[in-house]
Amino acid sequence: MSIPSLFAATIPLLCGLIGVLLSCMPVSLTGGMVPPPLLGFMPVYFWCLIRPDLMPAAVAFAVGLAQDLLTGGPVGLWTASFIASYAFVDRQRDSFAGLAGIGAILGFALAMLIVSGAAFVIGWVYFWHVPPVTPLLLQVAVSVLCYIPVLPVLHWVQQRVVGPLRSEF
Repeated sequence: MSIPSLFAATIPLLCGLIGVLLSCMPVSLTGGMVPPPLLGFMPVYFWCLIRPDLMPAAVAFAVGLAQDLLTGGPVGLWTASFIASYAFVDRQRDSFAGLAGIGAILGFALAMLIVSGAAFVIGWVYFWHVPPVTPLLLQVAVSVLCYIPVLPVLHWVQQRVVGPLRSEF
């Protein structure tokens, strides 16, 4: 494997880790009234559809683990949630990959509901009581809204950085 192809193979992981770091920064435009978007999941969803060869389950696991470690929650909560949503998207790839425009946003919204639903159930089992639903639903809404401007950035990275290196694989 050449250096350019190795670099291209790490880009989805780097995108996910950068997303996790950005979402964990102590900066809020809403004064903490709205939870931060799940920026680390956006590359997992995107690359799982566009280049599944560069987004194996192990990378989704690593991004979820980074989300767990940097948010201070129970280790495994977001990791398992990312893997559950990844498995769903991976099995429905043909349906999701054909979506464009508003359909692509709605596909991401469905994946966000799955990742948040999994986190809800895992949190329920872990803490032995029903967690509040409102923060998760707000996080879904904020994440879907933030996916709209993030999607062109991910497309640009795929076309301008990974695309030219495609012949190296």
